[in-house]
Amino acid sequence: MRIAPRIRHWLTEPKSDPSVRVRYWLDVEGRSRNDSRVRNASRLVGRTGWAASLLKNQLADGHWYTAGTTGPELYRPKYVATFWHALVLSDLGMTRTDTRIRRLAELIFRRFDQRAAGEEQLDYRPRGRYREICVTGLVTRALIRFGYLDHPAVQRSLSWLVDSQRSDGGWNDSPANRGSLDAWEPLAALAEVPVDKRDQAVLRSIERGAEFYLKRRLMREGRRRYAPWFRIHYPNHYYYDILVGLRTLTTLGYASDPRLAPALRWLHGKRTSDGRWALDLAHPDLDPRGSGYQLNELVFPMLLEPPGEPSRWATVDALSVLARAQR
Repeated sequence: MRIAPRIRHWLTEPKSDPSVRVRYWLDVEGRSRNDSRVRNASRLVGRTGWAASLLKNQLADGHWYTAGTTGPELYRPKYVATFWHALVLSDLGMTRTDTRIRRLAELIFRRFDQRAAGEEQLDYRPRGRYREICVTGLVTRALIRFGYLDHPAVQRSLSWLVDSQRSDGGWNDSPANRGSLDAWEPLAALAEVPVDKRDQAVLRSIERGAEFYLKRRLMREGRRRYAPWFRIHYPNHYYYDILVGLRTLTTLGYASDPRLAPALRWLHGKRTSDGRWALDLAHPDLDPRGSGYQLNELVFPMLLEPPGEPSRWATVDALSVLARAQR
């Protein structure tokens, strides 16, 4: 895919975050992980830039301090507690080769992978069919990215996600939200399983899940248009938008499916006149136009880049999707 030299420079110059540079070299230009530019940028992830900034406040046991709690709360407050740091760090390319990530993962396994009561210790192997499908999908995806695919808890979670899939190929994030496009987290977690590690159950689940989204063109659900899906956010946390859908489906190998065409047109339409993409909002919770979500708690945005301005992360994400579609 032809990229304007100024956009390529903007994404790969030293001022750009090393995570963006790695994604550009790998996903847009299709370089090998052994490429010298990829290796050099990868070595900097966690030492400089966004990941380093997040990790500098990590405490010795692996968690991030949250004022007003009696212990190392992992989930609240949104979106500055440990759980949300883990998701973003996995997006940025951190792995268990870093001791700080090993401490974080060990804490998650101790606190999430247990039959715990109460909100402070969310069980990412949910007790009920509809309980915490989003948490399970998100934390499983992060742990696979960190390098823990073979961990027994991760394998149990993958099995639970497969078993929890509906007959129509979708998942439920709550009993009232049956087969919603918003319940994207299980499919995104399955997408992180390497192709040669996918057993028949996972392969079938991916096939059915992809068909669920493709039949809906990644944007159709019900009679009313849901505005937040048609905006670009980062971090996504557990929010769905069309770029999330495109990233997942093209990663899974469905980039050539003609049913992606409306979503790809939307993505082209979000490009600014100078060839870049901007973040529309931090996340729908803070949308003054109304997200439809009912908030019963105070939330704190985690921002890597300001909304409304050209975003390196959104741009490299969009270009990665378009590169896979073109290939």
